[in-house]
Amino acid sequence: MKKYIGIFLMSLLSTIAIAQQNHYNLVIGTYTAPGKSEGIYTYDFDTNTGNTKLKVVTKGIANPSYLVISPDKKYAYAVNETGETSAVSAFKYDAKTGALTFINKVDSHGADPCFITVDAKNVLVANYSGGSLAVFSRNADGSLSEAIQVIQHTGKSIDPKGRQKSAHVHMVKFTPDHQYLVVNDLGEDQTYIYSYNQTGKDKTLVEKSIIKTNAGTGPRHIVFSPNGKFAYLVHEFNGSITAFSYASGKLAKLQEIGTTPNDFKGAVDAADIHVSADGKFLYETNRGDANSISVFSILPTGKLKFIETVSTLGKGPRNFTIDPSGKYLLVGHQYTNNVVIFNRDVKTGKLKDSGKRIDVGAPVCLVFDK
Repeated sequence: MKKYIGIFLMSLLSTIAIAQQNHYNLVIGTYTAPGKSEGIYTYDFDTNTGNTKLKVVTKGIANPSYLVISPDKKYAYAVNETGETSAVSAFKYDAKTGALTFINKVDSHGADPCFITVDAKNVLVANYSGGSLAVFSRNADGSLSEAIQVIQHTGKSIDPKGRQKSAHVHMVKFTPDHQYLVVNDLGEDQTYIYSYNQTGKDKTLVEKSIIKTNAGTGPRHIVFSPNGKFAYLVHEFNGSITAFSYASGKLAKLQEIGTTPNDFKGAVDAADIHVSADGKFLYETNRGDANSISVFSILPTGKLKFIETVSTLGKGPRNFTIDPSGKYLLVGHQYTNNVVIFNRDVKTGKLKDSGKRIDVGAPVCLVFDK
């Protein structure tokens, strides 16, 4: 009898463990002003069904638009995108409950931080309106030091609508080998590559090279392939994607490809770009008058082959993400205040509306965590 009870208990525990493996935290950064959001939202996401359930709302945080979870899963860091008073906030992160507990906040050293990244030692931030990037040390308790390095960009470019009258740093991204930091400056039409020394203090970043992108296109976000051999840069103003090969801190151009029809006349305002975990497909979103997401297959050469463009079924698609199972793609819509969940065909890369939605005010950043 004891034998059968033991087998039953083992089977029950195994079933519970498997069920838990299908559940992830989906942490959503938002704009709180003006809008319906109260802060940072943590949902339970079931990768079996695509269903979501609200776990906790971390309130009292001003415009936590972009956020990131530390590699050890113990802390989270968010920008506070509030103009000249902008800051970076540190939180203790409870992966079980999804709760964030405020630790401290420091000056971002530039207006409107719009992207943030983290490793074991540092937090790095892109300040959009301020045209700067800043490095902060992580203390043992997860708190942030004051900035240990601030780099100010000073250039401009030719956009006739006036969006390139000054530097606008839009993204800070580690290369796959973690030896360099790629920094896109939308205002200057330039992509910088900085050598990265994790313990370098005021010399954490040292400029290595600059890539001049096509004038008036506005480099926004870059993503690397899982094998680390290729990179894909999306340009905000026209939605074009530049494909590069990558090796040892060097990007070599392979291809330039569009994401809108040739006869498209409206505003594009490209937003985000990601590669599926298997490295087979690339996805890119456009806002403006397009409100679309394009799908490409990634060829062995690193070049892209167009598959389809579909509506994101909302207005102002900002960040999007593919869930850990690869079966779903979620798009956050800043202006229609929701996240649209698409079914994703892992064989073809194509997307289909699942009918599932998350109603949340001005979602800007979607982060999955176990």
